[in-house]
Amino acid sequence: MTVLPTRLFKVSVCVAAFAALAACGEGSSSGAAGNQKARTGVWAAGSSTVFPFVTRVAENFGRNNAGGAQPRVEALGTGGGIQAFCSGIGPSTPDIANASRQMKQSEFDRCVQNGVTDIIELKIGYDGIVVATARNGASFDLRLQDLYMGLAKEVPGADGKFVANPNTAWNQVNPNLPAQRIQVYGPPPTSGTRDAFLELGMAPGGEKVPAVAALKGDKARFEALTHTLREDTLWIDSGENDNAIVQTLTRTPGSLGVFGFSFLEQNMDTVKAETIDGVAPSIEAIADGSYPLARSLYVYVKKAHIGVIPGLQEFVLEFMSDGSAGRGGYLQDRGLVPLGAEELAAERAKASSQTVMARPN
Repeated sequence: MTVLPTRLFKVSVCVAAFAALAACGEGSSSGAAGNQKARTGVWAAGSSTVFPFVTRVAENFGRNNAGGAQPRVEALGTGGGIQAFCSGIGPSTPDIANASRQMKQSEFDRCVQNGVTDIIELKIGYDGIVVATARNGASFDLRLQDLYMGLAKEVPGADGKFVANPNTAWNQVNPNLPAQRIQVYGPPPTSGTRDAFLELGMAPGGEKVPAVAALKGDKARFEALTHTLREDTLWIDSGENDNAIVQTLTRTPGSLGVFGFSFLEQNMDTVKAETIDGVAPSIEAIADGSYPLARSLYVYVKKAHIGVIPGLQEFVLEFMSDGSAGRGGYLQDRGLVPLGAEELAAERAKASSQTVMARPN
């Protein structure tokens, strides 16, 4: 989809919903309405994994919204999108944050500090994080502990003390894996996919290593060990574009990549997913949770913008419709693993009633 520039108009009166942070005419770094320009199109920003789904809804919405402004969709990463979303109320801030993980407590608190107090959290479906190789590459049957021992910055040494990760080949991690150099391309720290990979892959993998599991009582130490990836060029941050990782695998023999299941489905002719604990990623395994790296996807909506930004509520309801997010809907064609009918109906009811979320635990 071509992202069109948003048409801007001068604000002539103080719009009540955008005056939450400042009176009309008073500027604010948090994004208050004063001295800002009006916006006529929906603006969504965030996760590169959720990006193709929001883009598809935007395309459909734009076709059915004759005369209205085309929605603007940006891939900034989950962290970047939520940061922009939480910067304040007003037309210079996004209406929707796209996220491949739930909003963190610290992010919610930042929203509140900046006047973004009413947030609608909607689960839109499921995705899996895949570890993939080029189709002509060696096959891996990875265990969760292999991910930790191969990719953590520090691992237990021979004496049980933690040392800088000495493993440079996969068969050093597990003799059943290929004798192939560890070279993994993955998402950067701003990415929700990276956050989810740490939570779903690295931390459970660490729990399967006795010396790491023994530290679970020390939450800070355990998290530091399992959430810190190696920095010696064997893990390579590859930006927010998952398609770029896919393309890198075909150009770099022997390398592995970490990205979302939807990108795997779009590139099955060039890459293949490896099994994790004996389970291959599939729509069924992700939906029922049997695939270890399955996760939920979300959008966050700024309630203060509903009724002020034209078409925002209609856009959200289109997103949560059966024809979009339901089984057999057009987002499933893009790789979204849909919610069950009852769960989708519950999320749609939250969107319809504009039910706001509580502070995350």
